[in-house]
Amino acid sequence: MSTTTENGVGGYRNTSGEKTYKKTTSSALKGAIQLGIGYTVGNLTSKPDRDVLMQDFYVVESVFLPSEGSNLTPAHHYPDFRFKTYAPLAFRYFRELFGIKPDDYLYSICNEPLIELSNPGASGSLFYLTSDDEFIIKTVQHKEAEFLQKLLPGYYMNLNQNPRTLLPKFYGLYCIQSGGVNIRLVVMNNVLPRSVKMHYKYDLKGSTYKRRASRKEREKACPVYKDLDFQDMHEGLYFDADTYNALMKTLQRDCLVLESFKIMDYSLLLAVHVLDQSPKEGGELGQAGGDGKRPVAQRVLYSTAMESIQGDGKAAEAHTTDDTMGGIPAKSHKEEKLLIFLGIIDILQSYRFIKKLEHSWKALVYDGDSVSVHRPGFYANRFLKFMSTSVFRKTQSKSAGFCSSVPYDRATLMLGLKLSHMPGISCSAWDLIILLLIWDRHFV
Repeated sequence: MSTTTENGVGGYRNTSGEKTYKKTTSSALKGAIQLGIGYTVGNLTSKPDRDVLMQDFYVVESVFLPSEGSNLTPAHHYPDFRFKTYAPLAFRYFRELFGIKPDDYLYSICNEPLIELSNPGASGSLFYLTSDDEFIIKTVQHKEAEFLQKLLPGYYMNLNQNPRTLLPKFYGLYCIQSGGVNIRLVVMNNVLPRSVKMHYKYDLKGSTYKRRASRKEREKACPVYKDLDFQDMHEGLYFDADTYNALMKTLQRDCLVLESFKIMDYSLLLAVHVLDQSPKEGGELGQAGGDGKRPVAQRVLYSTAMESIQGDGKAAEAHTTDDTMGGIPAKSHKEEKLLIFLGIIDILQSYRFIKKLEHSWKALVYDGDSVSVHRPGFYANRFLKFMSTSVFRKTQSKSAGFCSSVPYDRATLMLGLKLSHMPGISCSAWDLIILLLIWDRHFV
């Protein structure tokens, strides 16, 4: 009997040092993923294109892949397994919506070995990355897979209305059954290209309860920090007005969608590349990835951070180049030039009974408004407030004077605008008028 030791990151390691998940070795899991997706996507190409129907969201297709092979499946050197595909026609539509052709999907996932990633979270999931940087494959729990199935019709409607979103883009939901064990997987967009060195990474929820990276996490080569760490390390990330407005509009729209589904406890995965540090490190954007190959900009539509927030397709295409790899240009409070990569993650958490109990218990011991587990509406508002004030900030125009930083009511603004159109009134005179009006209205 083989023994296993806890790895602390997504599972265990057996006596040979290989990571296991639910007693399945990582190599066997990766092989089953590639064989299963290769078969099901290839088989799907023979089915004619048609509109997605409501019943398509609940279809589950299954195929058995014995190690010796069969009339339909190839032989392989992994344990026998059954491969299930959930809502194949619906997910085919999602992939087509993002410009993913079946051949490209198969090539990305099946042509090269999958790259195993370390998992900084507490979920215990395994993460695999395709060698071309396009897709992330993540193991999920039964409840998460079940919840995603229920979300699919609403998810379909939302993507139809707005493919530009920072929400996870799901391209497939699968299950591998082997040895009495079920391993469920989702295929998603990759938010962080390997070819760009991320100088800072954050998992942000807008909460302050235990939202600081542990000592063990800080000792890692590339730690993932949390909300309180961000506030200690940065005084906000600054964007030009158009970019800031587009970013916040996207976040507001996405949070409204999540709230409508009663989803909470999600995070914003935020990574910062400091352009000013690249020459010192002897590297550049678009340099060779971990496999020694120079990756190109991601091909999947709306997959980069810049594309996800831009309303104009042409504007997005202009920024999605090898020079930026789709990152959003920004500056630090020290005027350092930055590229920002981001996406909303961990959305498969609904505000079920167990979460209500968790929040009620924590609220008795701590400040109820600071804990991360909260009712969806409050969670969304707190999340947006933190992002719009503590994390993302708008660069003030140099021509903006005193009036840009002083709060005043609508009546004051309209009166000031009328006066500002009078002949001979300069910008500095406009500031003085606003100051006098505010003083007159609020202090006299």
